[in-house]
Amino acid sequence: MTDNSPRKVLITGGTGLIGTRLAELLIDSGYEVALLSREPTKSSHFRSFRWDPQAGTIDEAAVPYADYIVNLAGASVSDGKWTDERKRDIMTSRLGGLALLRRELAKSGHHVQAFVSASAIGVYGDTADTLLTEETPPGLPTHDFLADVAHQWELAAEPIAALGIRTVVPRIGIVLSTEGGALPQIARPVKLGAGAALGSGKQYMSWIHLDDLCRLFMAMLEDPAWHGTYNAVAPYPATNQAFTEVLAEVLHRPLILPKVPAFGLKLAMGEMSEIVLASQNVSARKVLAQGFTYEYPELRGALEALYGAG
Repeated sequence: MTDNSPRKVLITGGTGLIGTRLAELLIDSGYEVALLSREPTKSSHFRSFRWDPQAGTIDEAAVPYADYIVNLAGASVSDGKWTDERKRDIMTSRLGGLALLRRELAKSGHHVQAFVSASAIGVYGDTADTLLTEETPPGLPTHDFLADVAHQWELAAEPIAALGIRTVVPRIGIVLSTEGGALPQIARPVKLGAGAALGSGKQYMSWIHLDDLCRLFMAMLEDPAWHGTYNAVAPYPATNQAFTEVLAEVLHRPLILPKVPAFGLKLAMGEMSEIVLASQNVSARKVLAQGFTYEYPELRGALEALYGAG
């Protein structure tokens, strides 16, 4: 391989919100991108390799293709109520993919220099206003499904680091995008003039603009100084009340309703209400100390960029 040939990135879960945008930005920066998918599409702009983590099968050309691997594979936690079956799918879709990648990376004949494996700030559990750093221990899995999922997800990446491959684990906060994720769901009632804080409104939301997250992933790939866990959040978390107020101002809508009571959300969403009711005040200090510069460090600027500052 000559030095001027494009570096190749293999993305698992590349058709989701983060993977789609990350692939675009990587291509813009001169990388080649391929997706590892259960159902490769012919129409995709990217080369696709097939895998099936549940069956333990993978195209044997996939891992040897890559200089870098970004692992985003996993069933969405915010689609549909958490039935026992859904919870099983959320967990096994994450762990099966990592086990399969470890099996392939243990073989000789590949040239993977770095492995970025997603996790989530849910790993910390519901922690009120305590400032959470990468050294904070995980939440108690017996009480908290999201903490359990994220913790197991991180443990499943450790055998890859043990192979001697530089492994980076970003703990992703609430990703802000108008294309998917939590923001359109939060914004919908606000746009209708029926916006309200959820639960007490005091719970912390640690967020990051989608583009900053993707730029952070790229820094993690390119710079060997990054390894281990990092909180992938913007430097200024907001309480749910403050988040809702800023969003309403950016959307030029009034907030007229009282807070939506927690018991109502639990009735409507079941255990999934953890996503909006849990409080996580997550520190970005370690990412800042690595020299990363956020384009959208503050909530108002991030929301104005997404919705237009009109």
